[in-house]
Amino acid sequence: MGVRTTERQFTPPDSAHWCRLQRQLTAAGQRRLVVVAGERSLALAWLQALLPALALTNGLWTGPQADCPLPGLQPVRPGDGRQWLGREIDLLVWDGWQGNPPDSLAAFSGTLKAGGLLFWLMPPLPAWDRFEDPDYHRTGLANAATHPFAARLAGILANDPQVIRVELGVGATTSLSFPGLPETPFAVGPTAGQRQLIDDIVRLGHGRRRRPLVITADRGRGKSAALGMAAVRLLQEGRRRIVVTAPSPEAVATLFHHARIAAAQPQPQRPSDPVAPVRLPDGAVLEFLPIDVLLAERPEAELVIVDEAAAIPAPLLKSVLLGWPRLAFATTVHGYEGSGRGFAIRFRGILDHHTPHWRGVTLDEPVRWAAGDPLEAVVRKLFLLDAESVPVEPVGSRITVSRWHPAEASERERAEAFGLLVDAHYRTSPGDLRQWLDDPHSVSWKVCCDGQLAGVLWGTVEGGLDPALAEQVMLGRRRLRGQLLPQSLASHSGFAEAATLRVLRVVRVAVHAAARNRGLGRQLVAAARDYARAGGLDGIGTSFGGSPPLVRFWQGCGLALVRLGIQREASSGEYAVQMLAGLRPQASALTDRMACRLAGHWPVLVPTVWPALDPELLLLLSARLPASAPWSADDQRDLHSFATGSRGFELVLPVLRQLSLRPGVAAALQRRKGNELWVRGVMQGWSWRQLQDAGLCRGRRDGEAQLRELARNFL
Repeated sequence: MGVRTTERQFTPPDSAHWCRLQRQLTAAGQRRLVVVAGERSLALAWLQALLPALALTNGLWTGPQADCPLPGLQPVRPGDGRQWLGREIDLLVWDGWQGNPPDSLAAFSGTLKAGGLLFWLMPPLPAWDRFEDPDYHRTGLANAATHPFAARLAGILANDPQVIRVELGVGATTSLSFPGLPETPFAVGPTAGQRQLIDDIVRLGHGRRRRPLVITADRGRGKSAALGMAAVRLLQEGRRRIVVTAPSPEAVATLFHHARIAAAQPQPQRPSDPVAPVRLPDGAVLEFLPIDVLLAERPEAELVIVDEAAAIPAPLLKSVLLGWPRLAFATTVHGYEGSGRGFAIRFRGILDHHTPHWRGVTLDEPVRWAAGDPLEAVVRKLFLLDAESVPVEPVGSRITVSRWHPAEASERERAEAFGLLVDAHYRTSPGDLRQWLDDPHSVSWKVCCDGQLAGVLWGTVEGGLDPALAEQVMLGRRRLRGQLLPQSLASHSGFAEAATLRVLRVVRVAVHAAARNRGLGRQLVAAARDYARAGGLDGIGTSFGGSPPLVRFWQGCGLALVRLGIQREASSGEYAVQMLAGLRPQASALTDRMACRLAGHWPVLVPTVWPALDPELLLLLSARLPASAPWSADDQRDLHSFATGSRGFELVLPVLRQLSLRPGVAAALQRRKGNELWVRGVMQGWSWRQLQDAGLCRGRRDGEAQLRELARNFL
């Protein structure tokens, strides 16, 4: 709707002062956050009076198009920030009345150039904790009585002298402060770090194979520009094809923009085609391919550049790592779509194993704005983008586990705890911080070594639906926010009663790297289990992207597999593993029923739905499933006939699949040489050609011989 008129007036903005501010910000290489607090209609009228004088037309507006306060601003949805990563604007008018998704707001802030202004329209700061943010509905926070996360933001903004606060209405005020002018005006240009990175990438493109480069940088450090310039230099020096991949084409628009400048080529006429291939006169090409296309087509390329790698699931990154000889992985240290630091920590193990000669490079000096930029500083503080865990010494320490309330903790301890989440899970984002603080059903514990924070557990209470609603969820007629585990078990596994159980779902467990493998994570889970039991909850469960270490951990905590997702999750690239432990007889019985049901479907689902599942993970999951069917004398006879060479593989395949779920068989296979052949050939149904191409056997005769030898262990 259009801007409604109001009887309440405001003091018109002093356009001359604001223009002077914007000029000085540009000269100083700074950007500023402007909080416009008060009635929305007043804020829009105030902006309509100010913005034309600033002449900042390359900007975005997150409200309804009819309310846009300046002609020419591009309307965008509040949640579209990730799509704008890597692009640049001069002005952002953020209509907080339409919703404030933290990840997106932080991402949009990173697109502003030096001299840029971010106007944030919101109610008065003291009312933020009671403001019903439209974005709360997306994550199940709409019914929370109060919002500590919003109150925390308001407190930071009220006390930051670099934040400009415009308070409209009665007693309207504006806190306008001007930056000091440098001796030399700020200018965007290559930094020493950028030039060194270009040289490093060029050496990579000409150098030895299997020595990938991992580049980390904060926003605005010129990472994408350096990648584009280095790619063109390599093409000019004789390389024929360089491929770039990223979570989206928009994420590498800046890379291709600078590549075209380096190649002395015009920019695309159509803004909708920012990543059109860059072709040199001799036919050498720099092109973008989505990661799914890259992995499906596997084109030849002398160099593959993966930008914004923290936003790409680790299994896909591993496939890229193994697929091309020369690679550069670039990501953002304190990213808004996923932490580059957490990515580096988790991806380091894969790099060390497969390419031990990999090298890391960090860009520190900003390019698009000056060091110490006020907007960057306040966004980091608001969303804990630079949260860091602190060193701990677990050996000989006094270990204590206790309940913890992140919303009531000190900012220092909260930042340390969030830093642990970032290190443990590279998809941790500002939205997780809001959920952790605001979810009224959230419960947390901390473990300390001699008083120093060493680990945290974050859980939330779900379920307890009445039977009629649970039935509607099971039938797919209702979908509820904040009910991940019970809703999934009801709708995907077909057990409506699962949604009637009250379950403590563990969202995250994070332990400092120096304190892992000492039982601290299990102590946290034990504390959560005791709390759930004492509180009369029916069970404790979890849902996570499946990987062998995580499955081992949760099996060690006594949870049983009740569901495996049928599609890879977009966020992790893994299949969702859902596990449960009953704390009351009804929940224990239902857990057993769901596990038995899954085991019965396992021999059919594995070859049809999970034919590419990691063999180690599949054996781990299979080892704890109940036997899917009774083992008969006829089955034993068929097994003996195959093991001794009397019957062919296909004739006894159903028996071999059934054998895989017999007690102790999958666990024994984990320790046997050739277990991958068993998993791929028996359980996942690969053809002999596929098995041979994967290097698991030399052909049918050799494959059958290996399988017979394995089968003899189970006679």
